[in-house]
Amino acid sequence: MLTVVSWIALTIGLISSIIIIVDIIRHPQMMKIMNFVWPINGWFFGPFAVWAYFKWGRVKAKDLDKEDNRGMPSKVFVSTSHCSAGCTLGDAVGVPIVAMTGLAIAGSTLFAHYVVEFTLAYLFGIIFQFFAIYPMDKDLGVAGAFKAAIKADSLSLIAFEVGMFGWMAIVHYFLFSEPPKPNEATYWFMMQIAMILGFITSYPANWILVRKGIKEEM
Repeated sequence: MLTVVSWIALTIGLISSIIIIVDIIRHPQMMKIMNFVWPINGWFFGPFAVWAYFKWGRVKAKDLDKEDNRGMPSKVFVSTSHCSAGCTLGDAVGVPIVAMTGLAIAGSTLFAHYVVEFTLAYLFGIIFQFFAIYPMDKDLGVAGAFKAAIKADSLSLIAFEVGMFGWMAIVHYFLFSEPPKPNEATYWFMMQIAMILGFITSYPANWILVRKGIKEEM
């Protein structure tokens, strides 16, 4: 039964991403990196991401003249979506690397997933933030923009991984007698849930960063 539910959830996520992609092709975002952010978030947030995109994302389309009357909660949501997309991409890339190499740390594949996925999530997260900062302020230079990206996103990236890794530990040690493997739909359904929880734990960090002026609201 869980396998069936997993396939349904993954299919809904894929369809949600496709719906967003189709609209973004017609109405590209002013900030180019957001053309990738919204579809990635569609994969784990499903229909909610589609709703958020049409309500809060389309305001930033290049060819649509829409009044931006969003409040801070929705702007922080979009900032968190941006952070979460980079983390999600890094985590998703890290999974097959660990699976194909059979990497283990202290005899545990879970610890290997933690190290590899955190490294890649941090890398992709900073790259995503760089492409949000550099196009808006090229006077910073490449090095300056990377420094600003690290300052703006490190806390939120770590907060995301806390939620995600916490769920992975629950899945690994408590929910299954034999944890699902990356070649099973159930594994990726658990990853979808992990991304949602990572988003939830990252949202307060993004709120703090935006309020303090360390990170720009989006």
